[in-house]
Amino acid sequence: MKRVAALYRYPVKGFGPERCEALEVLPHGGVAGDRVLGFRFADAATPDDAWGSKFEFVALVNTPALARLDLKLSNGKLRIADLVEDDLSAEGRKRIAAALQEYVLDLDVNPLADHPERLPIRLVGDGVTPRYQDRNTDELTLHGRASLAAAAASAGTPELDEVRFRSNVAVEGLDAWAEQRWDGKRVFIGGVAFRFERPKGRCLATHANPRTGERDLPLMQTLLAAYRSEKPTFAISLRAQGQGGTIRLGDEVRIE
Repeated sequence: MKRVAALYRYPVKGFGPERCEALEVLPHGGVAGDRVLGFRFADAATPDDAWGSKFEFVALVNTPALARLDLKLSNGKLRIADLVEDDLSAEGRKRIAAALQEYVLDLDVNPLADHPERLPIRLVGDGVTPRYQDRNTDELTLHGRASLAAAAASAGTPELDEVRFRSNVAVEGLDAWAEQRWDGKRVFIGGVAFRFERPKGRCLATHANPRTGERDLPLMQTLLAAYRSEKPTFAISLRAQGQGGTIRLGDEVRIE
């Protein structure tokens, strides 16, 4: 049986996950609590409550060491490892952003050191509404663990942490790369219906080791070898149909 093996949400764009036993899928397709905050550069012209590309933010694609920072968003407070914990008031946001900025500026690889126009960074988002996904659409991302194993074999490493790929849902019981062939299909996770949107193209964020924060594997090249496509591909995007609902660990996954 195809079933949900792991669930993740990513409260802050470009940072690591919270592991969950259930996810609330909203009627318009996003995941409650997912990508609801982000650290935006000062020179970004996009309004704070609007979607923007990852290149406007401090994110894994430009700051791999973010991968090693545990993060928790709960009851209106954001905690980032042992760096800072504060509320999302105007003053609390300033303190959170200042603590992260100091951390990032001390890193060897970061997007701030040679770009004073990007300072100070600011914490944006209401902490509730999903709005900072990779695309300006409300989607959920999914991969099969057999695809993960195939990518690991191609990379020549026995263990490849799925957190590198930042999916919301990991599924057991699929053949390798089977999810890439769901175009035109309806996907049911528990009682929630989705439609296939697109394969997920990957970027430099996947090179960051989730434990060390170092770029240790050339996964973009690896994925091109592991799965034939025009660009590095891993996982898929799905969009909820109907009223959304709750998906849980162990839920059956059906394809129609």
